[in-house]
Formats: sequence, C-alpha cells, structure tokens
Amino acid sequence: MNIFRRKSIALVAGLGLAFGSLAAHAEGQIRIAQQFGIVYLLLNVAEDQKLIEKHAKAAGVDAKVEWVKLSGGSAVNDALLSGNIEIAGAGVGPLFTIWDRTKGKQNVKGVASLGNFPYYLVSNNPNVKTIADFTDRDRIALPAVGVSVQSRVLQVASAKLWGDKEFNKLDKIQVALPHPDAAAAIIKGGTEISAHFGNPPFQEQELAENPNARIVLNSYDALGGPASATVLYATEKFRNESPKTYKAFVDALDEAAQFVTANPEKAADTYLRVTGAKTDRALLLKIIKNPEVQFKIAPQNTLGLGEFLHRVGAIKNKPASVKDYFFDDARTASGS
Repeated sequence: MNIFRRKSIALVAGLGLAFGSLAAHAEGQIRIAQQFGIVYLLLNVAEDQKLIEKHAKAAGVDAKVEWVKLSGGSAVNDALLSGNIEIAGAGVGPLFTIWDRTKGKQNVKGVASLGNFPYYLVSNNPNVKTIADFTDRDRIALPAVGVSVQSRVLQVASAKLWGDKEFNKLDKIQVALPHPDAAAAIIKGGTEISAHFGNPPFQEQELAENPNARIVLNSYDALGGPASATVLYATEKFRNESPKTYKAFVDALDEAAQFVTANPEKAADTYLRVTGAKTDRALLLKIIKNPEVQFKIAPQNTLGLGEFLHRVGAIKNKPASVKDYFFDDARTASGS
C-alpha cells in the first residue's frame, strides 16, 4: 500500500464516525487491514490461495477482497470505525481498547486469532539487561505508544516490577515506528532507538544480525505462557449484515491455519511471495517450526490482559470471559 493510500485512510477516519459507519455492508465486500510480520501469515495464505473468494463462492457470494497495509493499532482502529475496512488486524491490546470504547454502540469484537507467537523486546544497549535498566536516554520502538499489544505487555511487566500505579512508567520513552524501520535501527545501531518491542521475523533478524542485540523481555514470560498476540476483529454491523461473507472469512482463515501447520515450507514461500520481503528463508522456517509458535484461530491466554487493563483503569469494562470480546463462533468458543 502506498503512502498516499495510507494517508487517505487516516484523513477519512475522522469523518468516518459520522458518515462511514452508517453505510450498509453488502455481501461480498470485505476489506482487511493487516500490518507487518509473519504473524499475519494466515492472511498471506488466504490472499495467495484466494481462500475467502473460494468459501464465499461456495455460499453463493461473489467476494471482492481488498488488502490494506497499515501500521499501529490506533491507525487500524480508526480505519475500522470510519468504515474504511471490515476486518481489522492488530494486537489484542488494541482489540480491548476498541471493544471497551464501542461496547453498546458499534460493538466491535474479535473474529479470530492469528496464532500464538512470543514477542521479544530486543535492545542493542549493552547496559540494558532487564526493563529496570532503561533510562530516559533510551527509546523503545513499537507500533503504537500505550495501546499496541507490545506496549500493553510492557505495561504488564512494569506493573509486576514497580506496582500497578507505575504500570505505564515506560510509556514516556516509547516511540511509534513500523517494525521494518525499527528493526533496521536496531541492526544498524547509532540511532536514538535503543530497543524494539517487535514481532517475528523482525525480532529474529535483529538477534541474528547485530551481535549486541539481546532479549530483554519475552511476552510469554510477562503473560504467564503462550498467548495470542495478534487478532482480527470487526463491528457487529458487518457480522450481522454480511453473514455469508463473515463466515467465508473465518472458514478461509481456518483452512489457512491448517495449511501452514501441515506445510511449513510452502507457507514460508507464500510469505516471501505475497509480502515481497527479503527475509532469509531459513530464518522464516525456523520461526514457523518453533514449538512456541502455534497457528490456530482460537484465542489463547488473552483474558488476563483484559483483566489487567481494567484493573489499572485503561479500560472501563471488565471482561468476564472470551465471549465478552469475541463473537460467538464454534471455532473460537474454546478460547481463553
């Protein structure tokens, strides 16, 4: 997606609450926002194999699928509420934010997970070995300050170290930066960016290409085990007005998850082909085959983050179960 398109979505977003959200959703129209990284592999496979079109056609719908590239949960949420996209792809942190703000209104909820991935906070500052070592001279790059899943996980870790009142202690040294740019800064060094809370494959590239780079925090450690970090969500209006298209999307995602699990080599090739990334293929395979990574659409270990965000006052509504912030679907009902 070019810069002009990205700016256009941002400009229209402000008007969308008044106008865009009023438009009816026609069956077959689906615009999907994704960001950067192999965490979006299921979407890459669905796009490459035209799985949404396939399942929609089986339901008698001629699907028109558009893929939009954005960076940061805030931009994705704006695009969703403005009516510029039907499916939002972002971290579980932005999902909780938009679920909380639209409860009783647009009623945005999760559609599916994109799988479980450990996210690493990587630093090239030799003085930083834990998050307690960061100073005001450091800058931590991540997709969106305060609301991205990376920022929220860092808040969880901060609360454990300094107490709930200091949960956002490190927000002030965070800067919003797309993962590719942040990774380049960590690998090259010599910039104000001394840390990057990223996702695969960028975090693995940093560790492989800069001998000074080290893991400061693993999201699994902060969250108490494997967890869905990146999810897909939509408005209740879209789900109700385009039920066949919605189901075709979930069916496609489920098929993509099965494909990736059974065909890691082909999945790696798909990622390189669809994204145009220059990532080392062997590194991609290592990530896909990592036993800590699971490709499945049922969310896992997300409720705890929602409870934390409510406890520290980041969201007003307290989620009691996954059913509160995920749409009812047999394939995600077993989530946590």
